[in-house]
Amino acid sequence: MKIAIDISQIVYGTGVSRYSENLVKALLQVDNKNQYILLASSLRSYGKLAAFKEELENYPNVEFKFSKLPPSILEFLWNRLHTYPIEKMVGPVDIFHSSDWLEPPVMSKATKKVTTVHDMISYLFPSSMHPKIISNQKRRMALVKKESDAIIADSKTTKDDVVKFLEIPEEKVKVIPLAASEDFKPQNDEFVENTMAKYKLKKPYILSVATQEPRKNLQKLLDAFEQVLKVKPDANLVLVGKYGWGGGLHTPGNVIWTNYVPEEDLVNLYSGCQVFVYPSLYEGFGLPILEAMACGAPVITSNNSSMEEVGKNAAILVDPRNEKQIAKAIEFVLNLNGENYEKMKHASISRAKEYSWEKTAKDTLKLYEDLVKESETQDDLVYDHQNNRYNPDEQEEISPDNSSIE
Repeated sequence: MKIAIDISQIVYGTGVSRYSENLVKALLQVDNKNQYILLASSLRSYGKLAAFKEELENYPNVEFKFSKLPPSILEFLWNRLHTYPIEKMVGPVDIFHSSDWLEPPVMSKATKKVTTVHDMISYLFPSSMHPKIISNQKRRMALVKKESDAIIADSKTTKDDVVKFLEIPEEKVKVIPLAASEDFKPQNDEFVENTMAKYKLKKPYILSVATQEPRKNLQKLLDAFEQVLKVKPDANLVLVGKYGWGGGLHTPGNVIWTNYVPEEDLVNLYSGCQVFVYPSLYEGFGLPILEAMACGAPVITSNNSSMEEVGKNAAILVDPRNEKQIAKAIEFVLNLNGENYEKMKHASISRAKEYSWEKTAKDTLKLYEDLVKESETQDDLVYDHQNNRYNPDEQEEISPDNSSIE
């Protein structure tokens, strides 16, 4: 098979970025039979694409179609005008796996389209997103519904939402979970202390990793932390993530904003925190939960959507709209004795090990293979135009003219 994958979003440093990056790496590790074409475009962050290309150039079955076109131009070309088929950029392919944001057309029925849908937030929580993002996402979802041969959902929660809001058959949506990369694991004290010194942090610190936007519910976390300070005045809250959109936040003392941090620092911050808190209002998956768990951090997260699904019995689940619950959960973890604290750390690590990028890649590859096999089977069948289906019982092709015969 020839498989083209749009990886443009790897430059943004978000959960979606890590999904694309880790999926591609894992696919190349488990599959040396098929040919991969990686498509990406960025103007300001082209250097990140070049660095990623350099990482993968030793694989003999991968080629790169990178450009410096700004994403806004491709969004207009593909999502709005919906023109310039992907084959003109990558040549004939069996599979085209689209990104989280761009949905180019295909010109050949032989090209099977796969789209990963990470969440349906624009339908569920429109007030938590910028109107422009909602408009773009719904336009893209209409194309996904119309054109995708298969949809990958990160979680059962997302699959249920896709089926409900796009009104498509559930068999068209395949749940393939994400995982923390192998780099996320407990780090030694020296690495942790060096990273803490870099960002001027001190223990004990509570960690949260999220883009600053209303859905991430950071104000509730800040309000909860303000309550924690009354009983734990030496506690610190470290907030990692770049600004997305939304108004200013009321911030109490002992709060450190790091903005975006590179992955090698993030691993150390997860490893050094006393507790990781992720009180989002809704997530399609919630990758930071698994990343924190893989580093041995006790986790507090929301009792809704995929966060409950991922956290399962290893995380403390709270109502994200209730700062008192969040505060009590944080205090509970901070007050744990050594033995019980170690039990929480062990539960986190065990839960994270239930997911792997190798499994994600193998499940994704199987989906590709099934689509191509299904296409080959249909090519061997006779098409029944009257009933709009392939008919294996007919030995001769039914004429299109027969579709008008009653």
